[in-house]
This record gives sequence, structure tokens and C-alpha cells, in this order.
Amino acid sequence: MRVLVTGGAGYIGSVVAGELLQAGYAVVVFDNLSRGYRQAVPKNADLVVGDLADRADLDRLFRSQTIDAVMHFAALIEAGESMKTPESFFRNNTANALTLLEAMLAAGVKRLVFSSTAALFGNPERTPIEEDDPVRPTNAYGESKLLVERMLAWFHQIHRLRYASLRYFNAAGAASPDQGEAHQPETHLIPRILQVALGRAEHVNIFGTDYPTPDGTCVRDYIHVSDLARAHLLALHALENGPNSDPLIYNLGNGQGFSVRQVVDVAREVTGHPIPVIESPRRVGDPAVLIASSEKIRRDLGWQPRFPDLKTIVQSAWQWHRTHPDGYAA
Repeated sequence: MRVLVTGGAGYIGSVVAGELLQAGYAVVVFDNLSRGYRQAVPKNADLVVGDLADRADLDRLFRSQTIDAVMHFAALIEAGESMKTPESFFRNNTANALTLLEAMLAAGVKRLVFSSTAALFGNPERTPIEEDDPVRPTNAYGESKLLVERMLAWFHQIHRLRYASLRYFNAAGAASPDQGEAHQPETHLIPRILQVALGRAEHVNIFGTDYPTPDGTCVRDYIHVSDLARAHLLALHALENGPNSDPLIYNLGNGQGFSVRQVVDVAREVTGHPIPVIESPRRVGDPAVLIASSEKIRRDLGWQPRFPDLKTIVQSAWQWHRTHPDGYAA
């Protein structure tokens, strides 16, 4: 079985591509390399450099290779950035997903695993968040992903597209000493903290200290990237072998939250570095608390996180960053 992985040169997509190869799938990575890295693509995957905005690129790919299923990761992901240039997110995340869906239908490909997000829930009414809780994004990033989920539901109803939408919380950690997290610019908390420990930055900013949380800083549910990757394979297996039933929609998290200050403290313990912080104003669109209930995917697909401990997650990330201080440019 051959799987197309869009955004497979990025952080999560490249790890999933590696897991697919280990499970015996043939993998085609499709990426424009604007924010991904050629070095991150597993060596046994076929890399096709192209852009989802170009329908001709996709049509050529589907004509040249028999694709059985698609895993769609390619997207802009920074919530803060989405509140400055929302048009970029609706173009890259929403419009490009529609182009991909149209190309899939034209090629007769009707299985998709979609990389969704906890940002759909905005400021949740309860914690932990369950799949059927109200979706009210507080930033354009979350809205751009919610629009894709709505499109998928209609494509399922009208075109019988079989899909899984995985709404994950804060992906973190390194899958191996050779596969870690690198973004340009880097805005994710754990890599930013570790850059301070490496001497690449003088301090880390804490955005908002007046949230209604125990220490005033945002609380998030951190999930190891390898645990995320296994969930994608379980979802794909369910699409391959399950009955032609309803879409699969799952939250993915560890079910426990850690504040920004707690993450800094764990990183200080792991690295032995003091990691100075500067308190800064809140970022627009940041919810106070996001913690997942993943009971549904545990029950339905037998998924269990293997690395739920925050210290383990930070240690794996630290191991990668110490040997890749310049990311994949090293």
C-alpha cells in the first residue's frame, strides 16, 4: 500500500512517514520545503517537491504513482502568526486542502488521515476536552482547520470519502536522535526553552502571567511526537479494514496539563541551565487551558501513549537539540 504524506518534510509528517515505512507501507512525501527540511525526510521515502496550491503538481503525482491513501500535514501552524496574517492561513490551510481533496477525488483516492488541532475548541467549557464539545476557535489557525473538518464531513456525505481527523494538542519531543523539532522561526515552547539552555538565546518569554490557572500561565497537554505518529497508523489501519462507517474523529493528548512555568522548571532540571525568563503580555487568541480527553481513541483503536511523562518528552528533545543546535542545518 502506498501512502502520500503531504508536509512529510515537517516535524510531525516526517516522523509519521518513518513509522509508515517501518510498518511496511510505501511512502511518497509531497512538500514544497518552504518550512520543512529535505534532511528530515526518511531515506526510503520518495520525495516529490511540489506545492498544494498548484493543482497540476498534484495531478502529475496522482498520474505517476498509484496512491492508496493520503495523510495530510502540510499547513501553517503558528496561532500567533495567524492573528497577524489570517489570509495566509485560510489560503494555505483551507484552500489548499480543498485543492488536495479535488485532486484525490479525480484520482479515485478516498482515504484520508487529517492533521487537525485542539485549537478548534478555543476557550473550552470543561476540562478535559472531549470530541463532541463545542468548537469555537479563538484564532484564525483553529478556524482554518475547522473549515477543513467541515469540508471533510460534506465530502464524506456526498463523495463517500473515508477520513480520520486527529485533533492533537501540543506535539513535543524527538522521535530519535536524528528526528527532532525545528521551525523557522521557532515559536514552540520547548524548543525555545532549549535554545536558551544551548546559549542560542538569552531568555525565554512567558506570554501572559494573569490567566485563571494555578500559576497564572497557560496550561497545555504535551504529547510525544512518536505517540502521535502511532495514532496516525492506527487511524489508517481502521480506514483500511473497518466497515464503511462514520468518520473517525479523535482527540490526542496525555490527559494532563502543565503550565508554562512548569515546563520551564522541568527543562531547568533536565538541562542543568538556569533558563532566565521574561514575562510578556498575552498573545491574542491563546486559550488559558487546553487538556485533552483521549478516552475515545483508547477505547476504539487501543491507542496508549508510551511517553506520557513531561520529563521524558523534554529529555528526548534535549538529546536532539544538543546534537543539532542549528536544527537540520547542522
